[in-house]
Amino acid sequence: MLGSLIETIDVTVPVNGTKGKALALGGQLALPSPPTGLVIFAHGSGSSRHSPRSAAVAEVLHESWIGTLLVDLLTEQEAASRSSVFDIALLAERLLATVRFVSRLEQTRHLPLGLFGASTGAAAALTAAACEPAVQAVVSRGGRPDLAGRRLWAVHQPTLLIVGGEDIEVLALNRQALAELACEEKQLAVVPGATHLFEEPGAMDEVARLAAEWFTDHLHD
Repeated sequence: MLGSLIETIDVTVPVNGTKGKALALGGQLALPSPPTGLVIFAHGSGSSRHSPRSAAVAEVLHESWIGTLLVDLLTEQEAASRSSVFDIALLAERLLATVRFVSRLEQTRHLPLGLFGASTGAAAALTAAACEPAVQAVVSRGGRPDLAGRRLWAVHQPTLLIVGGEDIEVLALNRQALAELACEEKQLAVVPGATHLFEEPGAMDEVARLAAEWFTDHLHD
């Protein structure tokens, strides 16, 4: 079975703290053998690398031979602060530090990179992609890409926005962000009947399927 071929590694990503103090963020790297790409997950408000929703998507990516890095972009203390959770610049800076980390790591430095963002993590992923040409593709799940603001105009990587059909307000914000994205290849995928957390039967399976297809099509050496 493929699951027996997954190498799982606990990692610590060095980053700068808000006051210049060095911090280390915890993450879990999972690599099929052999991996064809790597997707870094940017979690949103109230979530972490232990999110069962992210784990479900990661598992399907592994079945497509795509490695994943689930990492906490905030420390526990920072995550308790609403201002930090919605500090898109801070989240994007941490995500860029994570990109630099995997670009130096022996197991991942050769792999094409994608970013998967949820909630505020989607804005961080798009902001980071606008600054980092090494990123080849972006997927947002129930995200707030609108919070990336003018950075949307600088995103050139293929971008998929996945939203629940019953997540009315977020769906409207995603439609607006889709129009502002600079990339030529962009798509809004609406999962019928799904609400914000995709808790309905089969909804998260559809999210994972869409994400795996997008990354398979757009991560290339």
